[in-house]
Amino acid sequence: MTATPSHADLVLRSRRVVTPEGTRPAAVAVTDGRITAVLPHGAALPAGARLVDVGDDALLPGLVDTHVHVNDPGRTEWEGFWTATRAAAAGGITTLLDMPLNSLPPTTTAAHLAVKREVARDKAHVDTGFWGGAVPGNVGDLRPLHEAGVFGFKCFLSPSGVEEFPELDAARLEAALTEIAAFDGLLIVHAEDPAHLSGAPQPHGPRYADFLASRPRAAENDAIALLIDLARRLDARVHVLHLSSSDALPMIAAARREGVRITVETCPHFLTLTAEEVPDGATEFKCCPPIRERENQDALWAGLAEGTIDCVVSDHSPCTTDLKVPDFGRAWGGISSLQLGLPAVWTAARARGHGLDDVVRWMSAAPAALARLDGDKGGIAVGRHADFAVLAPEETFTVDPAALHHRNQVTAYAGRTLHGVVRSTWLRGEQITDHGRTTAKAGRLIERTSA
Repeated sequence: MTATPSHADLVLRSRRVVTPEGTRPAAVAVTDGRITAVLPHGAALPAGARLVDVGDDALLPGLVDTHVHVNDPGRTEWEGFWTATRAAAAGGITTLLDMPLNSLPPTTTAAHLAVKREVARDKAHVDTGFWGGAVPGNVGDLRPLHEAGVFGFKCFLSPSGVEEFPELDAARLEAALTEIAAFDGLLIVHAEDPAHLSGAPQPHGPRYADFLASRPRAAENDAIALLIDLARRLDARVHVLHLSSSDALPMIAAARREGVRITVETCPHFLTLTAEEVPDGATEFKCCPPIRERENQDALWAGLAEGTIDCVVSDHSPCTTDLKVPDFGRAWGGISSLQLGLPAVWTAARARGHGLDDVVRWMSAAPAALARLDGDKGGIAVGRHADFAVLAPEETFTVDPAALHHRNQVTAYAGRTLHGVVRSTWLRGEQITDHGRTTAKAGRLIERTSA
């Protein structure tokens, strides 16, 4: 606990405040959008403070989602900054990073980044930053993008699904990573080996089993092995996106013990949905890499618990309803979960004996650290931004797609009963949602060097 400041703008009080030191009753003082003290629950209020007492509801740091496809500009019928950031806020997310593809233009040059920022500037309900892209032919654009403030660079090792964002072969991957390592940047990688994908049975028709067979675990495993080898040789920082194959966990853990600078994420759908439960034709469950079997999910949870997997982020990848045709070969692959990630993960985590401290570490602290935003985001601690999610952990709700804020109300969670209702979300001390309803638009555009 810290000393009571003489003055504060706001105090939020809860019997369950999730801090880096644990969960306890506390009162959090806020001035000028930053946390100035974490006080005992019954402490006297600083002069001038407005008190918001949330009772038994839990006070969490705002979530940080480093994997969001906003698709704006260019494919705004799929999603957009106005709708995506509203959905994020309703789900307790206060900071998100936008992926460089699915928008037109893709964020592969500093000029394209400027276009993206101009579109987003007046539409952000939460703090919003940007990844750059590494594609064939843009090695010379990587340093200027870095200097312009992107948080790192995304690449694909297999086809991305959109022609304007091609994949890198092994030689181009090494060239891009060599350049990125020269300024200690971060490369984030969709790691699936194209040879395994082209050699697998091609997906067609409504059977989920056929689609699952088309994205074998070996495709992920071999791509991650390649990435580890390059990161080791180049002493580069790399991050594995949306890990689906638990088979890769031992090699990742071994690489870390050697000192390889590799981090890993997984996603709510891999932790909460299983291949065995996907109905045939239900392409709202299609994503790449795919939702795998229950025993694989159990191993992912073990990797998360032991720290081999660092963080859990959404990979919110929406599309228009018409693109989710009931054919797994033709349907767009992507799961929309911005608004539902926290309750989905909490529902599964509590059933496995995990607490809110764990969920906050995976969904707030670790993504903030990945983006090097942890001086400002990711924890209820003095000096950080007053970003909060107020959660009723024991309360349940049934997912109604019509209640979701993202543009196309398609979700793999429709009809599921989840634990954890987000009562309100706060960004730098300003309440931006109330029971899912937007109350203010306070988001800012953020850069790698500022938040």
